[in-house]
Amino acid sequence: MPCGPDAPRGPDGNPPAAGQHAQPAWELLLPAAGAPARRRGRALQEALRDAVRSGRLTPGTRLPSSRELAADLGVSRGLVTEAYEQLTAEGYLRSDRGAGTWVGGAARSAVRGVRDPAPGVPGVLVDFRPGTPDLSLFPRAAWAAAQRSVMTRLPHPALGYPDPRGLPELREALAGMLARRRGVVADPERLVVCSGVAQASTLLGFVLRARGLRTVGIEDPGSPEHGRLFAATGMDTVWLPLDEEGLRPGPLTASGVRAVVVTPSHQFPSGISWSAERRAALLDWARTVDGYVLEDDYDGDFRYDRAPVGALQGLDPERVAYAGSVSKSLAPGMRLGWMLVPGELLGEVVERKRTMDLGNPVLDQATLAEFVTRGGYDRQLRRCQRAYRERRDALLAALDEHLPGTRVSGIAAGLHVIARVPGRFGPPARFLARAADAGVALRPLEEYGTERPVDGDVRLVLGYAHLAPSAIARGVRLVAAAVGRE
Repeated sequence: MPCGPDAPRGPDGNPPAAGQHAQPAWELLLPAAGAPARRRGRALQEALRDAVRSGRLTPGTRLPSSRELAADLGVSRGLVTEAYEQLTAEGYLRSDRGAGTWVGGAARSAVRGVRDPAPGVPGVLVDFRPGTPDLSLFPRAAWAAAQRSVMTRLPHPALGYPDPRGLPELREALAGMLARRRGVVADPERLVVCSGVAQASTLLGFVLRARGLRTVGIEDPGSPEHGRLFAATGMDTVWLPLDEEGLRPGPLTASGVRAVVVTPSHQFPSGISWSAERRAALLDWARTVDGYVLEDDYDGDFRYDRAPVGALQGLDPERVAYAGSVSKSLAPGMRLGWMLVPGELLGEVVERKRTMDLGNPVLDQATLAEFVTRGGYDRQLRRCQRAYRERRDALLAALDEHLPGTRVSGIAAGLHVIARVPGRFGPPARFLARAADAGVALRPLEEYGTERPVDGDVRLVLGYAHLAPSAIARGVRLVAAAVGRE
């Protein structure tokens, strides 16, 4: 180690004796020196880089010569020289010819303590918040088999940059499935594979804004996420009120918007299915104002008392962009969805998709195509329908037993219900607070719109698909006990 004024010194102010490592900055390199020989050089570079980046080696600190540090650490001089040269090239260190090696001033430490944007809720025993399917139902074996089949036959050129719209075989498979199951007009040439309905919304938002539209209407009540997604594209949002039949025509016309986002087959969160009259009125409005409708068919396949109502897009594919995904049928983490685009907007949507991400992963697309074509997707939907119908029945029975008088509205469909709990169990603020104290996570209907009822009843949006029947019953019992019923 150096012996001049820049030499490291011990606590008594004197240079350390031979073999000592009085400078903590050098001691932190010792674990790297003890790494396996094959990766010792890389470990030393990583340790030095981290020391500079974290501030343990501050700008202006003079480092020992390569010979001295190598002797201190018990490694070869060449290893230290290589580390110094690499970090100097990266900007962490600077070297003045004949004056040694110093810590540079370019590096800054990363901001620490960034919160997980999707954290769990501590202390929750039963979580009734909506939006999540049962992820344990994901068909692992069937998906793996489809993936193996794809890997054995996928030609090498297919692994290049894909068509931004998606693999032709997936678009063909999805178009056939959607036409059969949802009654849409499904031209594979107009189908764009995207990362779920979220990306479909932002793609359409960017295109509409480029065409001069500045505001989009969203259902009230409705998903606040729609507003956030369109806001990210620079568009404002306006809430449009619903009644028991669907979007009210008067406020829609008065709003002046030329684009709306709707969930007509199973409205979220109210649970209604739009009447035929309101569907027709919406399309008449779109034609009159030269506007567009984004149909979010988020759980249109899950109807338990009859065949699902067909999608709105089938009535006017030139005014309705139809979006869906596998988030409820397979898993949201797959980030796979689709949008059927009106012909006038198709080129702009495809170009925006290309510049956004160059297309979705080829292997995932090819696997989904195989899964759909071989019947796996239909089997998965039947499996989920059986499970979710059972859980919906379990929730209704538990509410009837433990919170008598609770009314459930909406059609027998989807992954959630609207429960109106009588005011005698309230008031709402106290009801929600006591349920939270009991370890039950709930979401009030008021969080999904602008209406604030004053009748004292507690309106809840209860998700059930991700909960076993026993957990559903337990959760309702806990709430009932907490609010004074049991």
